[in-house]
Amino acid sequence: MEISANTGKSVKTVARKSSKRERKALFYGLLFTAPAILGFIIYTLGPMIASLYLSLTDYNVFKDTTSFIGLDNYIKLFSGEDDLFYKSLGTTFYFVILRVPAVIIISFFLAILLNMNVKGRAIFRTIIYLPSIVPAVAASMIWLWLMNPDLGLLNMALNWLHLPTSNWLFGEGSVIPSIVLTTLWGIGGTVIIFLAGLSGIPKSYYEAIDVDGGGWYSKLRHITVPMLTPTIFFNTIMTIIGSFQVFSEAYILTQGGPNNKSLFFVFYLWRTAFRDTEMGYASALAWVLFIIIMIFTVFVFKTSKSWVHYEGEKQ
Repeated sequence: MEISANTGKSVKTVARKSSKRERKALFYGLLFTAPAILGFIIYTLGPMIASLYLSLTDYNVFKDTTSFIGLDNYIKLFSGEDDLFYKSLGTTFYFVILRVPAVIIISFFLAILLNMNVKGRAIFRTIIYLPSIVPAVAASMIWLWLMNPDLGLLNMALNWLHLPTSNWLFGEGSVIPSIVLTTLWGIGGTVIIFLAGLSGIPKSYYEAIDVDGGGWYSKLRHITVPMLTPTIFFNTIMTIIGSFQVFSEAYILTQGGPNNKSLFFVFYLWRTAFRDTEMGYASALAWVLFIIIMIFTVFVFKTSKSWVHYEGEKQ
């Protein structure tokens, strides 16, 4: 009986010490994560809740009073009363459809080329990455000069090659593809992420293909692409989100023109909020964009189960 009593006391003592250690670990964990948690609550969650409330009001910077109007802003959006809403939404979808595949495919093949063991590889990687850190304003001014229909370098080169020229940013039909082209200049960050994924593929896999007599296509199809699907998945998600949030290109290059053909959703949101000062209506626009991005993100996550393969996972 005495041995059992001592054993019980020992178990209780160990349990108390373990519980004390867990509380101490929780305290220090919360202490060190407090800046990030508080930052999220103050600068992200708080403004999101505020914008959700404002989207249900007629808040205007220059009005003395703000009234709660319920879903009136959303009814105005979807009823067709605001024709620029659907126009900006269609323009943004067109941009996303063109840009996302272009960014993923071009970045993927650039990463493969930059992963080859060639002389000066580090220099080529630097050259590809540098445009991504050039300020947006400076890059946009360069593209404005390059795409000038009369004096731009691109049309001069096309003339020299006896090829048809383009109005580029100043043509209604060519403005969106032209903006997509300007954004492809700064895909260095996506290329770097693909390079990181390529560096994680064991060389023994490629050596096995060589032993079996396979060529570069077999390596690409059976090794590179399957092993890079997690990286492709990540880059696709980030590119979709970034493409839906395109703003600086429209603001600097076209101001939404010509004839509202480059009126991207975020640019229209900004114009509604800061030019027309309709903050309540702009908040409704922001929440619509948030829901659209969320739907696309969830869709990619759901479909990823059928095409994203992780090394070591059970089939």
